Amino acid sequence: MSAPAHEAPHQPVFVGGARARLERLFEQYPTKQACLLPALWMVQEARGWISEPAMAETAAVLGLTPAYVKGVVSFYTMYHTHPVGRHFIQVCTTSPCNICGAEEVTRALLQETGCGELGATSADGRFTVIEVECLGACGFATPVLIDDDFIESVTPERVPGLLQGYK
Repeated sequence: MSAPAHEAPHQPVFVGGARARLERLFEQYPTKQACLLPALWMVQEARGWISEPAMAETAAVLGLTPAYVKGVVSFYTMYHTHPVGRHFIQVCTTSPCNICGAEEVTRALLQETGCGELGATSADGRFTVIEVECLGACGFATPVLIDDDFIESVTPERVPGLLQGYK
């Protein structure tokens, strides 16, 4: 039986083509430290999340301390510090969206994906649903971000059809 992805030994990210891609970025930024956010995106794209060993690897490649990298990762909500589903769903639940039905949209998403609760990943590994403070579309409540797809005016009734494209 193999270990879960979050317990498997760390496989370096910055090797081969990924290392070459990162080194090309060095030419576009004034310092290696300035490449930290793009480097973290590379890790997350490759692994789906950013583990402690991946933070240490990133720190070593950029000449930073692991604590500095962890501080940046933990500051930004766009970086995942634990495994998430293949499709990461963010629902705006700020006051204007809540007035327009965000709670019902969230319940529909949790039920339809099988996640059950916010932050949990569905048993099939496809979805993780979280709530966020604002997606910047108060005029089109309730906005939802699925991976990089921004969807406006989501209602509970739209949820089943919306998710069909992500299974």
